[in-house]
Amino acid sequence: MIRRLELTGEQAAFAMRQGEFDQGVRGASRLVAVVLTQDWCGQWAAMDGYLAEMGSRRPELDLTVFLLEYNRVDYFQEFLNFKEQVLGNRVIPYVRYYRDGSLVGQSNYVSERQFLSFLQEKA
Repeated sequence: MIRRLELTGEQAAFAMRQGEFDQGVRGASRLVAVVLTQDWCGQWAAMDGYLAEMGSRRPELDLTVFLLEYNRVDYFQEFLNFKEQVLGNRVIPYVRYYRDGSLVGQSNYVSERQFLSFLQEKA
């Protein structure tokens, strides 16, 4: 099952203070993706489309996707600075992938196949 959740202001504030998302985000399920983007981004629209449909194609997948369209929040500039300076990424969408609470990858726009490959166990 794929769950899609909005990243809360409290969760974003924790990450900005600590430099990483809290265990409640990273460990929300076995597999977690945190998508940081802005609502006008065309590449995000494409990813949003396949994420919306992925649950019906991959019902066995235990994945939680947290989303923050940070241009829509009142702490936009502070979060933008955090994303660019602390997380080191200036491109959107920016995705952080976690497995069992540990960061296992990062990307910007990727296809559905590439998205899933970040979450797979490496042999």
